[in-house]
Amino acid sequence: MIVHRRLLQLSGAVRAPMAACAGLGLAVSAAHVGQALLLAGALAALARGDHDTTVTLLAWAFAVIAGRAALLWVRETATVRAGALIRARLRDRLIERLGLLGPAHLTEARTGSVQTTVVDGVEGLDAYFSRYLPQVVVTFCVPVALVGWLFTVNAAAATVLAAAVIGVLVIPRLWDVTLLRRGRTRWTAFADLASDYLEAVQGVATLRAFGASGRLGAGLAARAHDLYTTTMRQLRVSLIETGVSAFLVQAGTVAAVLVAVSATSPDAWSVFAVLMTTTECFRPVRQLSEYWHAGYLGITAVGGLEDLLSAEPAVTDTGTRTTFPDRPEIVFDRVTFTYPGASAEAVHEVTLTIRAGETVALIGPSGAGKSTVAALLQRHYDPGSGNITIDGSLLADFTLSGLRAGIAVVAQDTYLFHGTIADNLRLARPDASDADLERAARDADAHGFISGLPDGYATVLGERGTTLSGGQRQRVAIARALLVDAPVLLLDEATSHVDVHGERALARLKKGRTCLLIAHRLSTVRDADRIVVLEQGRITETGDHDALTTAGGSYHRLLALQETRA
Repeated sequence: MIVHRRLLQLSGAVRAPMAACAGLGLAVSAAHVGQALLLAGALAALARGDHDTTVTLLAWAFAVIAGRAALLWVRETATVRAGALIRARLRDRLIERLGLLGPAHLTEARTGSVQTTVVDGVEGLDAYFSRYLPQVVVTFCVPVALVGWLFTVNAAAATVLAAAVIGVLVIPRLWDVTLLRRGRTRWTAFADLASDYLEAVQGVATLRAFGASGRLGAGLAARAHDLYTTTMRQLRVSLIETGVSAFLVQAGTVAAVLVAVSATSPDAWSVFAVLMTTTECFRPVRQLSEYWHAGYLGITAVGGLEDLLSAEPAVTDTGTRTTFPDRPEIVFDRVTFTYPGASAEAVHEVTLTIRAGETVALIGPSGAGKSTVAALLQRHYDPGSGNITIDGSLLADFTLSGLRAGIAVVAQDTYLFHGTIADNLRLARPDASDADLERAARDADAHGFISGLPDGYATVLGERGTTLSGGQRQRVAIARALLVDAPVLLLDEATSHVDVHGERALARLKKGRTCLLIAHRLSTVRDADRIVVLEQGRITETGDHDALTTAGGSYHRLLALQETRA
């Protein structure tokens, strides 16, 4: 019996449904044992010529069989329900963990691998938790009880049976350990292949544009064949284990019965009792082997699960403040940060104040640290040194949910989910009314094109909102931010896809809010209250457009370079 320590810890979340499955399994086993003992008694009575007792015992056996059929139905129903509950609880726990780890973790992990763990890994764990672990309890209890009872009937046969049960439990596990070790390697290959398939599907347009579809497809096919070959090898090992188990079961049964028959003056009852008891001793063991193979996929996925559950979040949610101030002042005080594993600092001693209601534009070349500043403000990471405060309170003083509820983000890559436009707008405000949605959409100059869609706000968008144009997606994102009505606005390259309508919408969105605008296109920052130039993680200039242009420094050079390229 292989019980993985980490999976056993996970069972704490699903202990109640597992206990129900184990209890019903014991009840079914008790019915099997009752039937076996009644049949043994009936056969012994028949051997004595006592037909009345034989008929009575057979009638009771049929009643037990009918009762067991009902128990089996209840057990299977409970197992299916427990499986669904287990999958839901485990996925909820994993998704909650992903939310706690945040974007910092997902930037280092492959999406396909995480998806495979959450979907296929949990699917495999269904059988492990709802069938295998409850059967471990049954396999421990039933043979021990039966062998103990059999010692009162025939001690020699009970000794042989005990040795056979131990052998069938221990010896095949040598193959299971090998199978599990190889299975983890197979799971890693499976998760990597799933990641590559997902990337291929997502990038199919790029692959076709560069004529690389055939080459990548051939490579994926070769890797899939290698995975198939590895799986077949593991299946052969598994079949050896199955064959060894079957041999030991049959050999143990024959040996125990032979010992019972060879006893001095054996009576019919003891021989039939040994025969029937031996069969029921091995029944839970055979089922345990079946359930082990059913839960094998989940057991091999434990590496991915452990990676996910043991990963440490980049920040800890230790804050206690839940209320976010209106029109706050944001201060970066000598903030320095280096990404984990990087040798160079992403930002160095950044000191910046964004006054209440002010719009500050943060510009600079690629790699200057602009997105790092945005990530630090949202507390996806904590600074290595220095502090970030909101109205004098450290970011760490706020709960993560309270902090992020106070910051509305409109990013360059607008993410819209597969669902209706209304669902996407209500992402941050599930209780928003239809009137609230329409008001936000009108302020974002989005109501016109939404109303023109086949089902209006009930129109189902394609994945990532690809059925809309870039400008339309951006305006939906602006409407979503307006609906949140957060006092701090973070525009992270949000102007890259903005059309004339979007520019008007952004102007309304910024009004009355403390705003940090990150942009590459300098033409979009001219009207900012202040412009901050960031180069190689350091602030080099601060001022408005006219002052920085006249100064002839970094901003002037960046502006001239963009105008030349234009």
